[in-house]
Amino acid sequence: MEASPEHTTVLLQEAVSALLEQSPESATPATDGVYVDATFGRGGHSRRILSMLSPQGRLIAFDRDPQAAAQASAISDPRFSIRQEGFSHLGDLGSASVSGILMDLGVSSPQIDTPARGFSFRFEGPLDMRMDTTRGISVAQWLVDADVENITEVIRDYGEERFAGAIAKAIVARRQEHGPLSTTTELAQLVADTVKTREPGQNPATRTFQAFRIFINAELEELQQALDAALQVLAPGGRLVVISFHSLEDRIVKQFIAKHSKDEYDRRMPFAAPKPMRLRALGRSRPTAAEVAANARARSAIMRVAVRTQAQAGTRA
Repeated sequence: MEASPEHTTVLLQEAVSALLEQSPESATPATDGVYVDATFGRGGHSRRILSMLSPQGRLIAFDRDPQAAAQASAISDPRFSIRQEGFSHLGDLGSASVSGILMDLGVSSPQIDTPARGFSFRFEGPLDMRMDTTRGISVAQWLVDADVENITEVIRDYGEERFAGAIAKAIVARRQEHGPLSTTTELAQLVADTVKTREPGQNPATRTFQAFRIFINAELEELQQALDAALQVLAPGGRLVVISFHSLEDRIVKQFIAKHSKDEYDRRMPFAAPKPMRLRALGRSRPTAAEVAANARARSAIMRVAVRTQAQAGTRA
């Protein structure tokens, strides 16, 4: 019951074990709980979770990618259901109704390796990059009208690219002289022609592609919304497990857990009782050297785990 051969699930056993470990705060046996796979992808984590749940357990998966949702619909297990929507919709679940939430962030291998999706600079394809191809605009459509300042901001803030200004100017100049970019290889070549130095072993277009993908899918905004929703739907003792693949995601997760892992004092009311912490951090881990050797895409992964405390879920406590 592993993921399909085209996709190797990162931190598979570690993430599921952390998710299903029994917490002293939990009143329900771990294997009987209701769990959420917030990013189904190709189902590696979901299938492993289902293999470990009791007949009373239940798994709800989210994914806004139509192809991922189609694969999920092929799972006939009555304990499983799929919602074709982003994980920011976690808040639609009942307050304190969930025993654990797993978020495996970023883009999946099948998305990267399918040229028609436009995620990769390695393949010729339309410059799309949308997770949900049924709504929103593609990167190519956005670049038709975006100005230098806007493009620079996106590449700098979401790609942490020091040549953001030069790349943005080159994109607009190309648009004015030859028409807008429309394919992945056109963008990759333009960046390569503009960026003359790069870290060894990294394609010059890596950061730009990352930036455009994050921006067009509002990934960081959705992550923040999902984390906020997780506090409301996790029952006391419920686990939050998040796997990140780049520093922008991990920073948001790290700061979120840190913020809610301490008592909150209202400075306007210095003598009021503090609001008790809502999470307890359980640590972080990374893939083993063996996993990285077997799957190069695992090398940047960081997994953070926290548990919902006894403070009443669904309130400001």
